[in-house]
Amino acid sequence: MNKTIFNLIIIFILLVLAQVVIFNHICLFNVATPLIFIYFILRLPITLSLNWTLTLAFVTGLIVDVFSNTQGLNTLSCTILAMSRKSILHLYFSREDDLTRPEPTIKSLGLGIYIKYLFSSTLLYCLVIFIIDAFTFFNPIMLFARIIFSTLLTFIMILGLDSLLASKNEKRL
Repeated sequence: MNKTIFNLIIIFILLVLAQVVIFNHICLFNVATPLIFIYFILRLPITLSLNWTLTLAFVTGLIVDVFSNTQGLNTLSCTILAMSRKSILHLYFSREDDLTRPEPTIKSLGLGIYIKYLFSSTLLYCLVIFIIDAFTFFNPIMLFARIIFSTLLTFIMILGLDSLLASKNEKRL
């Protein structure tokens, strides 16, 4: 368990630092923004209590908000993502008893279920953050484009990151 905690701390520091320093300044075609720091929340062990999951998600969002000057958008979105993480997983994987490892990975869930879990979670996060950010449906086409393209960009980057961080005995994409 100590190795898992150490890995999560390293992932947290690297992802938040990368998000604040690099990825907050990337906006492809004024619609797609990579939000890779949510990978930390998605990678938290499923057996972790809801209180710890919500606390870690809140702190993650708060740190990104402080350095990004987004006034609570990421905090709220991360908390909602953490709250619905198990529900999203149970849409595709009904029994936690069948998990080989407590962390949701390609090896523990299988490739198909893991991809569905990542995509659904990323879509939920992007929906929440961009709807709250816009706080209006004045330009629904632009809002829809931001949600879809940011979801796709984030999803692809998280899959690539997950492939890089996969251990030697796990499947790689």
